[in-house]
Amino acid sequence: MFTNTYLPIVGGVSESVQRLATRLRELGHRVLVVAPRLDGQPDDEEGVVRVAAVQHFNGSDFSLPVPIPGQLHEAVEAFDPDIVHSHHPFLLGDTAARTAETYGLPLVFSHHTLYEHYTHYVPGDSPRMQRFAVALSTEYTRLCDEVIAPSESIHRLLVERGVETMISVVPSGVDTRRYLAGEGQRWRGRLGIPDDACVIGHLGRLAHEKNLDFLARSVGLALAHDQRLHCLVVGEGEAQADMEARFGEAGVLPRVHFTGRLQGQALIDAYHAMDLFAFASHSETQGMVVAEAMAARLPVVAVDAPGIREVVRDGGNGRLLRSDDAEAMAAVLGELVDPERRAPLAAGAEETAAAFDEMSCAQRCLEVYRRAIASGGPFTHADEGGWELMRHRLGAEWQLLRHRGRVLGKLMHATWEEERPDWWPGGPAK
Repeated sequence: MFTNTYLPIVGGVSESVQRLATRLRELGHRVLVVAPRLDGQPDDEEGVVRVAAVQHFNGSDFSLPVPIPGQLHEAVEAFDPDIVHSHHPFLLGDTAARTAETYGLPLVFSHHTLYEHYTHYVPGDSPRMQRFAVALSTEYTRLCDEVIAPSESIHRLLVERGVETMISVVPSGVDTRRYLAGEGQRWRGRLGIPDDACVIGHLGRLAHEKNLDFLARSVGLALAHDQRLHCLVVGEGEAQADMEARFGEAGVLPRVHFTGRLQGQALIDAYHAMDLFAFASHSETQGMVVAEAMAARLPVVAVDAPGIREVVRDGGNGRLLRSDDAEAMAAVLGELVDPERRAPLAAGAEETAAAFDEMSCAQRCLEVYRRAIASGGPFTHADEGGWELMRHRLGAEWQLLRHRGRVLGKLMHATWEEERPDWWPGGPAK
């Protein structure tokens, strides 16, 4: 498995890779994870190869891996894999494609992220950069034998974008049993939240692409309308200051509690300190934290978006709003202060979470692996050595060069369609 983000980073892809690797090992399989070297990483890691990386790229939480080919070749050849699983379409995703092509192995790609929502982390962010991000991830699928979409929404989106590789829907799993038991009073007591308060919760990386300004406005309106409401925010990031400013404008900041980043039982206890969960991101490919919240029996109030609409059933396990309407979200949150209104939604949430159990999801992923291996291999070139192996490595570089050419071709075509002059026979730009 090749991933650009891993421990100690807390985030959707990092958590997904860790959970999948753990469950596959429990099922008796060997897993090697190739990830960036990061500050604070565990001292002793089995089954992980770290590559050099630039930390906190452009001021973000992300790293920029700089893999050293010789080190990776030795690790891969010693591991002798049957299949390569890429979790990104660039950086170590390119290295995954090189590895698969070099050793004649099937390549599986999980489309975890809508990268067009993250181009503000790159200098020169623009609509053209967003098109580039879409073209990069879409064209990457042509290098792969199988593609995994974490939700039906992303499956449909990939088909609309012209992906022809076999796509399977496999959500990232959640350890639903762990989230059932927690001691919410620990956080309520520590933060001074009254026993009879209704707590609106949110958890995640506090980043601007998560639509947190809208969330803060909505929750702020709800808290201003009902003094019984408190808000508990778990996570850290550059958007926290703006959220605090929004809550301050609404006059409710004393009833908003930021815990910072939490892990393990402390995180589970925080879920159990909440009475309902609010979520507004449009950039998710699946609602993993939403599934975690539901595993803790929390009704979810969310905005309709890819990856979320498959999890939240309006009136069944929460409420799903059609658009970013702050007053509408505040009104729904206010309605759910009533425990009798929350109770049936909480039962529905627990039932929904069972479908995201991580062992079940790992077994579904294994089915994808087996199909990819059956259709194309495994046939390894690892034993050939010498010039033959060098030839395969050059072939891998040629495949990646063609991939980049197709990406640039798509970008140039889209730019021409947007900027062509009035006198061109096809007419002016659209």
